[in-house]
Amino acid sequence: MAASEPPRLHLGLPMWANLDWRGGLYPPHGGSDDLLGDYARVFSSVEGNTTFYSGAPRAETVAAWARQAPAGFRFCFKLPSSLTHERRLVDVAAGFDDFLAALAPLHDRLGPMMVQLPRDFGAEELPRLEALLDRWPSWLPCAVEVRHREFFHKGSAEAALNRLLISHGANRVMLDVRPLFSTAAGDHPGMQKAQYEKPKRPLHVISTGEFPVVRFIGNVDESINIDYFTPWIERLALWIKQGKTPFLFVHTADNRRAPQLARRLYSSVAARAGLPPMADFPGERQATLF
Repeated sequence: MAASEPPRLHLGLPMWANLDWRGGLYPPHGGSDDLLGDYARVFSSVEGNTTFYSGAPRAETVAAWARQAPAGFRFCFKLPSSLTHERRLVDVAAGFDDFLAALAPLHDRLGPMMVQLPRDFGAEELPRLEALLDRWPSWLPCAVEVRHREFFHKGSAEAALNRLLISHGANRVMLDVRPLFSTAAGDHPGMQKAQYEKPKRPLHVISTGEFPVVRFIGNVDESINIDYFTPWIERLALWIKQGKTPFLFVHTADNRRAPQLARRLYSSVAARAGLPPMADFPGERQATLF
């Protein structure tokens, strides 16, 4: 991210290719080739979850993304699970370098790259993370998401993790699953799937770098989401005032209403921090023309 870029809040969703968003975020009858362009007119960032499962995208795919994403947009890709989960950060230098090389056309549009670690990746393996952070290029922001229980007990393991991240300017991902687990899943398939996949861990609010990353995992009940998000308004505004550039990624259990929830949450922060309003959703704007 360019040093001259003014601090602000980057807002995004877990993906852009979701056809459930037609008629809202996207025009009701649009094609799939233009989704990223329409998405980037509204949101300034996105989680790159596909790279976690599939590895580096093809060169022609990256070139297409580079054409469609504007200069201020930020892709926040995840390191492939082959490096983080299969190899557990052991002997991953070549794979890491190859992954960065594949994304080279997006160099100026890369936000914090996320290192999501396995649930059983504990303190004894922190030297492996340190080796990766030692290799990390200075121009690329880094965000680390831990899931092992010992990193949430405010003990020596968590202290060691936070010291490591702070010393390397890496950002600790704050995964806020409180709204998701605040109610039983019942017979809602989206809630059942989300509660099965997401780790139920406490929320520890800490900014260890210049680009705090918040992943807010919402409930299907919007009133619950608003209640849990309210304290974030002051925290995000404070980080912006301090000159930091937070990244806020908004999920819901089935993500059908994630764009609308993200817009509402952003508006609350924008009013507090003096941020510009979001653009209209292309699908809603088109609907007003008919």
